[in-house]
Amino acid sequence: MKHAAPDAAVLRQQLVKLLTQTDLAVTDQQIDQLITLVLLLNKWNKAYNLTSVRDPQQMLVRHILDSVMVSPFLQGEMIADVGTGPGLPGLPLAIINPQRHFVLIDSLGKRINFIRQIVHQLGLKNVTAIQSRVEDYQPEQPFSCVLSRAFASLADMLRWCHHLPAPDGQFLALKGQLDQSELEAIPAEYAVLATDRLQVPQLDALRHVVTIGVR
Repeated sequence: MKHAAPDAAVLRQQLVKLLTQTDLAVTDQQIDQLITLVLLLNKWNKAYNLTSVRDPQQMLVRHILDSVMVSPFLQGEMIADVGTGPGLPGLPLAIINPQRHFVLIDSLGKRINFIRQIVHQLGLKNVTAIQSRVEDYQPEQPFSCVLSRAFASLADMLRWCHHLPAPDGQFLALKGQLDQSELEAIPAEYAVLATDRLQVPQLDALRHVVTIGVR
């Protein structure tokens, strides 16, 4: 059975309703761009299997809202999104933070091709897509913030990405349930600065953001 094509107007209405349950300020143009992102992700997903979420309405909550809720925790102007997959959380964050530059890093070509298509179609000037293993990537300038979502354990993320942040930069790890043993396993040269629970509208799973700095 073929699914009916998602209705952009209905999705837009739903996204507006979801955003009213947050403190985020998102413009009409940014909402349109977020909806286009969902429609294209849904379209590409059929051929390239970019995400296990098949329903565009679920994508609004589990991909768009889940990503943009991290926005208040970002710092600085240069943001790296490591193991970005199909551009999550980097693309939604870049759409609502046009003043910041986002470098989205993933080792799979099909994901990077999708991100570049989105950047082209939406005219995003603040996104660079890099196909590389994160441990092999050498940035031209260090990042003020290194972001990861469902990427690796905290210890592995810090080991693979240690060369990316500026001396005063921070790591932001997006997690579900917080695992105390995982927090305790981070190397001694790093410190957990904060753990914050995210309230994602209509998401029936725990979400946390862990902020880590260099000692």
